[in-house]
Amino acid sequence: MATESLALLGGLAVVAVLVLALLLRRPAPDPVLAQRLTDLQSALDRQGERIAALPAEFERGLGREAGAIGDRVAAGALDQTKALGEGIGRIADRLSAQEKAVLDRLAADAALLTDRLAQDAQATRDAIAEQRTAVVKALTEHKDDTALLRRDVTQGIAEIRLAFAEGLAKLQETLAAENARARDLLDAKLKELREGNEARLAEIQRTVNEQLQSAVEKQMNESFSRVIDQFAAVQKAMTDVQAVTTQIVDIKRLFSNVKTRGGWGEAQVRALLDDILPPGSYEENKKLSEDSAEAVEFAIRMPSEAGREVFLAVDAKFPTEDWDRLVLASEAGEAEAEKSARRALELRVRAEAAKIAQKYIRPPLTVEFAVLYLPTEGLYAEIARIPGAIEEIGRANRVLVLGPSLLPAMLRTIQMGHVTIALGEKADMVRELLGATKAEMGKMDEVLQRLGKQVRTMGNTIEDAQRRTRAVARKLRGVDAVDGSRAAALLDIEAEEPPGEGDES
Repeated sequence: MATESLALLGGLAVVAVLVLALLLRRPAPDPVLAQRLTDLQSALDRQGERIAALPAEFERGLGREAGAIGDRVAAGALDQTKALGEGIGRIADRLSAQEKAVLDRLAADAALLTDRLAQDAQATRDAIAEQRTAVVKALTEHKDDTALLRRDVTQGIAEIRLAFAEGLAKLQETLAAENARARDLLDAKLKELREGNEARLAEIQRTVNEQLQSAVEKQMNESFSRVIDQFAAVQKAMTDVQAVTTQIVDIKRLFSNVKTRGGWGEAQVRALLDDILPPGSYEENKKLSEDSAEAVEFAIRMPSEAGREVFLAVDAKFPTEDWDRLVLASEAGEAEAEKSARRALELRVRAEAAKIAQKYIRPPLTVEFAVLYLPTEGLYAEIARIPGAIEEIGRANRVLVLGPSLLPAMLRTIQMGHVTIALGEKADMVRELLGATKAEMGKMDEVLQRLGKQVRTMGNTIEDAQRRTRAVARKLRGVDAVDGSRAAALLDIEAEEPPGEGDES
């Protein structure tokens, strides 16, 4: 419709130009007609200006409409973005992209319409030029038809004006309809996007709530499980502490009784003797003198020759009271009390060593020394820390002070002595056994030599038999062999059983 209106306007302009050209070429123009032509020229100029301004005005209108639409879309997108929050930014970007697509399409339509208007205007100008040439030619040929031409021009101008008004009205209606359709389409798109965004936001909210609830429940269950495990561990630790407390009480009760703690030391010594020495290598509660009722706890038989029995006396001592005073003073950090307790412990050990030397060193039934056994490494370490105490006790009383790590070493040395003496006693027997073995080996060598000779003779005999068998086989090479059973019957010998038969697995 816009193209038809532009064509009518172009035709009207062409006619007006032709009329003006004819009037200008007349030698004596009529003043009234000239005035009318001047008015017509002015009207045509105004119409031309309006026609020329139409594309720009249409483009401005489209720009304003697009700007209004863009403002509405931007405002709606901003509202939607604020409503959805920072986490739904991607949806706002999609809305902006669709908005840009709509604006780009409107701008493309406007540019296309502008191009069409420009093309139609160019075509109109070309047609006016052609018609001007034709009118000039016609006016030259028909000068007498001026009145008729004036009437036709007036009528044509009126028709052109009416057609121009109708075309302009239709163009406005078309633009209004296009704008309304674009507005409705944009509203529908915005509504669809809004509904989709709301549904997606609701779905996201539901998913977040479900995940949050699941995470909270999982965290609570894990925390509850950890609390239960820790509570069980605490209960187990309390049970262990109670058990340890009971054991400590039992140990304290054990060490508070002199006879009981002595039995504990004796049990350690007995276990070491049973583990290291051979059976029968020691005696318990051995009397070392007939004129005395004193008996040593353990008497170890020392390695000796010619059937002599020599014993080593071993006695276990555990001065708990002196040891406890030393430990308490050390933990309290009281230097004087610690020094006094260590001195009392040293005197107690020296006194026990003197008693052992007096009671249990009785040569020749015993060796020239005895052993004082301290049942804990801590107690032995405290005695060893005293400068020269162990060496002086050994020189003065001939008593070795040993702890749980040194007594096994001495017992292993004694055990090696027993083994050495046993080997010495059995050396003659071993020598005789080796001599008999050597004699038997000589006899075995003679037997093997005779057996070798017999084997060589048998091999020669077998080789001679094989040679004769091969000679007979060569002579009988042209004779066909018969079946094995038939051959056995002919030769009156027992048939050979096939391989595998008669064998029982």
